[in-house]
Amino acid sequence: MELFSTIVETVNAYLWGIPMIALLFGTHLYLTIRTGFIQRKTFTGIRLSVTRDPDSSGDISQFAALTTALASTIGTGNIIGVGTAIALGGPGAVLWCWLTGVFGIATKYGESLIAVKYRVRTKDGTMLGGAMYALERGLNMKWLGITFAVLGTLTSFGIGCGVQVNAISSIVNSNVKPLITSGGLKNMLDTYPWLISLAVGLITSAITCLVIFGGVKSIARVCEKLVPFMAFFYVIGCLIILFINRAFLGETFSVIFRSAFTEVRSIAGGLVGSGIMMSARYGIARGLFSNESGMGSAPIVAAAAQTRNPVRQALVSATGTFWDTVVVCLMTGLVLVSSIIGHDSISVTNLSGGELTNAAFSLIPYIGQPILIVGIITFAYSTILGWSYYGERCLEYLMGKRGVIPYRLAWAIVLVAAPIIQLELVWSIADTLNALMAIPNLIAVLLLSNVIVKDTKYYLKHLDEKDETPIPLLED
Repeated sequence: MELFSTIVETVNAYLWGIPMIALLFGTHLYLTIRTGFIQRKTFTGIRLSVTRDPDSSGDISQFAALTTALASTIGTGNIIGVGTAIALGGPGAVLWCWLTGVFGIATKYGESLIAVKYRVRTKDGTMLGGAMYALERGLNMKWLGITFAVLGTLTSFGIGCGVQVNAISSIVNSNVKPLITSGGLKNMLDTYPWLISLAVGLITSAITCLVIFGGVKSIARVCEKLVPFMAFFYVIGCLIILFINRAFLGETFSVIFRSAFTEVRSIAGGLVGSGIMMSARYGIARGLFSNESGMGSAPIVAAAAQTRNPVRQALVSATGTFWDTVVVCLMTGLVLVSSIIGHDSISVTNLSGGELTNAAFSLIPYIGQPILIVGIITFAYSTILGWSYYGERCLEYLMGKRGVIPYRLAWAIVLVAAPIIQLELVWSIADTLNALMAIPNLIAVLLLSNVIVKDTKYYLKHLDEKDETPIPLLED
């Protein structure tokens, strides 16, 4: 296992080197320029996200598609991932993570646009779309569409399943075990320390199956209710901590900006900068893990939305990156860095990414730990639901409807087994799969950028007109 971990880390060091960072961040910048800084339409996208478009073709509402995508993106990457980026890449990683979100809005917009434009309707009326259909129908590159679908299926079991249930197991273990100090149950846990993890896996698997076997409409119904609650709950906790640390916020911003480009030493908690390359690598990697801009995952559910044209849904989908990274990840980064600077008991020298967040929330008397526990569990569970849909659609592209039930059963099995696996290895594998999945999707976005620009210019002129030309649907 140690050899395998070393191999994975070596592969990641190559994948997340200068070429991948240049490809990902370069695509963000390129589309930002080509679309005329589409980020300026973020608040239009927010308005459209709560405006129903019921007469249009699609399986779920635009808001349901957005919350399902947010369910997948607002996950442990926002809590544990940001802490891991700071621990490995220094505080400057927060800035790179945030910039990935700001410019990544353009990429999320572009990939969602082509996902809707090239979506198909199956014989049973279901909408299917994503990078695999854009590659096949927009570029006549079915082989690359198959590659994306294979990688998407594999990635779903890592980023969307293994990492998330592992995070739930970790938080439950760290909070339940200390409460059991004597008796037969303690002796049993001492003998079989994996019992709590197994119980978490079984329970998570059971309640997940109740939702995912109902299909996308069932998943969307749960996400519509869960996502706004969990995000509001977590943001309130962050605001309380930032108020507690208000005296250190000025230094926090200074340290983040300086350490993004230089080595900064002698900061409280053993916090040091890692230079531009390490900060960028971990900041961009965790930013991608968090907001998934460029991965091609969120557009899969965007293709199921009821919308009159691809631009409307693309604007809605792009707000997901805004909420996830520009808002939530930034708040987590500020919370962690200000807590490390202001409190000697919180240190990167002896705490992992998740433990840093845990220590920061302990600054809130009485309710800090419950807020974090609820946040991690709901964030992780919602991601499990969203990514189950992504992986299922990728496998359906490869195998048709016959692959759906076996996929759901495999998903349930992985949920039971994953909590026992070493968390660090799961994160590393997820980073590898994220990078591999992003490559064919970014190729689709770049090669279809002229289409994106053309549709953007046309539909933005007619965005609020009732007689907008509906998008043509391809029959599968």
